[in-house]
Amino acid sequence: MSRRDRGPSRPGHERGSVTAELAVGMPVVVLLLVAVLTLVAVSSAQLRAADAARAGARMVAIGEDEAAVRAAVARVGGPDAGVAVVTEGEWVRVVVTRPLAGGWLAGLPLTADGEAVAWVEP
Repeated sequence: MSRRDRGPSRPGHERGSVTAELAVGMPVVVLLLVAVLTLVAVSSAQLRAADAARAGARMVAIGEDEAAVRAAVARVGGPDAGVAVVTEGEWVRVVVTRPLAGGWLAGLPLTADGEAVAWVEP
């Protein structure tokens, strides 16, 4: 068997294979990074909405007026958080809706909702 039959033995014969593999693999890595960052932004918005709803429900439960409740929700959930307060007998339900984080997600019509229920103290 001659040297020619055994395949390539010259160094550098596979030049460009790393570049081709990188060109195929890089978009996958970037897409995975975007998915992880989006998940972090959504989780953060959801947690802020839930925390703001709990703060608002506590404020309503102890007898604070609506302006103070809205100020507490805005402080915890952000200035763009919307709040709805529903009184059901001795219980109060506070629902906070806020858009996802700003930046490149700001244009999407996605929102995070948080809800909390508290017993109104006499």
